Amino acid sequence: MKRSAADITHEYGPFPGVDEVAGVTFDGQRIWFASGDRLNALDPASGETVQAIEVAAHAGTAFDGEHLFQIAEDRIQKIEPATGRVLATIPAPGGGGDSGLAWAEGTLWVGEYRDGKIHQVDPETGAILRTIESKRFVTGVTWVDGELWHATWEGDESDLRRLDPHTGEVLEAIDMPPGMGISGLESDGRDQFFCGGGKSGRVRAVRRPRR
Repeated sequence: MKRSAADITHEYGPFPGVDEVAGVTFDGQRIWFASGDRLNALDPASGETVQAIEVAAHAGTAFDGEHLFQIAEDRIQKIEPATGRVLATIPAPGGGGDSGLAWAEGTLWVGEYRDGKIHQVDPETGAILRTIESKRFVTGVTWVDGELWHATWEGDESDLRRLDPHTGEVLEAIDMPPGMGISGLESDGRDQFFCGGGKSGRVRAVRRPRR
């Protein structure tokens, strides 16, 4: 397994009224992050929050190209970004122990925190299509260029891990500095990961290693 130290290219926040950053996603222009009772849209160029949706937002966040998906306790909400309207709700596979959330291949990918699992879920019904086992707590999930990455955070240590999506084998790891945890994860689709910073109230950009 290849290991490297995280190259943190940018740090956003802290933000007014935000005590903790949970899920993170990217809509191609703005970084969205969950902060408990609302979803916030961050302009990465200015570092300012430009929109907020009042909605339960406790863990992972995802974007399918049109709608936002947000974990709220034991359910996943489908949200219209322009209005903040909750259009549909499905059960979360971990029954409240869910963490990361990502969209790929027309389905949702949901991290189950303490059980160290990543579930592929039908976005219409919530049915679990398959499960990938990880050996660590899962705090964020993302797909980029056919690669499955997830974040871990245990004690003082946090890293990003690239898994073989078929076997769950760890192929690569990126170590965060001690004390700098990752609470949510999304790729910009290119060469950056956006990482939620938990109780630091920050969002960090980490460079994705080149092949």
